[in-house]
Amino acid sequence: MNQDLSIVQLVLHASFIVQLVMLLLLIGSVTSWAAIFRKLRALKGIKAHNEDFERDFWSGTSLNDLYASAAQNAKYGGPMERIFASGMREYQKLRERRIQDPGTLLDGARRAMRASYQRELDAAEVNLSFLASVGSVSPYIGLFGTVWGIMHAFTGLASLQQVTLATVAPGIAEALAATALGLFAAIPAVVAYNRFARDIDRLAIKLETFIEEFSNILQRNLGVHHPTSQSATPTGY
Repeated sequence: MNQDLSIVQLVLHASFIVQLVMLLLLIGSVTSWAAIFRKLRALKGIKAHNEDFERDFWSGTSLNDLYASAAQNAKYGGPMERIFASGMREYQKLRERRIQDPGTLLDGARRAMRASYQRELDAAEVNLSFLASVGSVSPYIGLFGTVWGIMHAFTGLASLQQVTLATVAPGIAEALAATALGLFAAIPAVVAYNRFARDIDRLAIKLETFIEEFSNILQRNLGVHHPTSQSATPTGY
């Protein structure tokens, strides 16, 4: 490519508005890539924590021991562990208040787990809306820069007596660079958004399944143990 039509030269010789558009798109691209890497690391950590807790949960360890561990590890644990801790906390509080009705105990634990479940999903979805915005808006911002650049180029050519391809090409290329940068910012954001949305949907299904399974265990325990018993060891795995 001729040096006059290199990417750097196109940016340097573009009009101020087009340069501003390119700067905005570049900032959006860098920020979206940072969000993508943070989300990849976060979802990987969530998956690892959930698998570790699920392995401990189904190993036959008592619920009281699991709850003690989850309470100490609340800040660094995974979503599944925090949901479990929320359910057990509410369950034990109701038992301490001498509530003996199995339905009340089970409903209280389920409501607590559902509230924790929603908080965990909200936390997992952080930055998704930003990626969606970058993916949907960036092409239009780039198109605006292209339209403005073409208008600016043709306005500058209006005073020329003879217009050739050599005189038109630089201005058009400067304008089209904005569209290219818009697509460069949008495509990774859209791909990442779709990937993360699918992963979070799978996470939601896994957490909902755990809530139902844990509720079934509590229900079996309430049917097996005497209402005044403080034991909460899972049975019937």
